[in-house]
Amino acid sequence: MFPRILKIPRLTAERFTGAMNIADLVASGALIAVVATAVVSGVFFAFSSFVMPALARQASRDGIAAMQSINVTAVRPAFMSLLFGTAALTAAVGIAGLGDPRLVIGAALYLVGVIGVTIAAHVPRNNALAGVDRDAPHADAVWRRYLTGWGRWNHVRWIAGAASSAAFLTAVVG
Repeated sequence: MFPRILKIPRLTAERFTGAMNIADLVASGALIAVVATAVVSGVFFAFSSFVMPALARQASRDGIAAMQSINVTAVRPAFMSLLFGTAALTAAVGIAGLGDPRLVIGAALYLVGVIGVTIAAHVPRNNALAGVDRDAPHADAVWRRYLTGWGRWNHVRWIAGAASSAAFLTAVVG
């Protein structure tokens, strides 16, 4: 679809005087997508590997309170811009680079496996947890179900993000 990213004159020491073309834009977008999808995947990997296991070791009332706080704090411009900005970028690169299946696969993995899972599996769970009284008699059972379901779907997110990054990387390196 496009020449190797490292051959783009704008990204090398060579002087570039012409206008940037669509191949340059797609290649540059793919390079940025490699990093952005890897960063998002890393955030979700951290939750799967140590954040959620650490919260699971706490008393239910404390785990619920901590996760409720995390869920409020996560919905801030920095993380939302990364999460959804990367979605916009991967969609644009996947569409513009339609001739390269690696770009389409990278975009689909991110959009379905990260964004789709976030919207379908995590947002409803997080919203439900927001309404839980951590001192209620049923809080422990609610927390255990939350941990199990949220954790399983989070594994899907970090693996999809990593696979997306790998797909974009294969397109970048040629």
